[in-house]
Amino acid sequence: MILEGLLQFDNAASLVHATGTYTSTNVLDLGLVGLPTSAGGGGARDLGIGDDPALKMLVQIATTVAGAGATLQVVLQGAPDNGSGAPGTWASWWASPVYALASLVQGARLYDMDLPRPPLDQPIPRFLQLNYVVGGASITAGAISSFIVLDRMDQPEQANAVMGGYPPGLTIPN
Repeated sequence: MILEGLLQFDNAASLVHATGTYTSTNVLDLGLVGLPTSAGGGGARDLGIGDDPALKMLVQIATTVAGAGATLQVVLQGAPDNGSGAPGTWASWWASPVYALASLVQGARLYDMDLPRPPLDQPIPRFLQLNYVVGGASITAGAISSFIVLDRMDQPEQANAVMGGYPPGLTIPN
């Protein structure tokens, strides 16, 4: 897996926050140089076209999260160009499940999916960002890394978020 700085939302960014919604450190600009921009998404590249292999989301806990009762949800958002080269209105595309604190251990992956297409009636975005929704209680420790990648290491994980072999209950005869 190759991690590209231009497709990086966060790299070991702190999750220490009170309850609320926080945006990723980086906003990805998908604009193409030389094409006109417009509020309808002109000049934006469509990254979620369903190619094989498709681009994938990688959102992973970099440092175990602490904070009694805290939960975390990850939301992908897109925005067209506002006509001036800045993000227009952000629209939420996809939200992860709400993860309990016990799931937020180092190495846990929260958003293993192909990069989705824009929802119906949404223009192709020029800008992408992630929102981190902290609920229940404040997070007192923890960090997260998030990227768009071409290929992920998708070996199954064990319950403790460590790369494992076969899922529990599967017997392989020798």
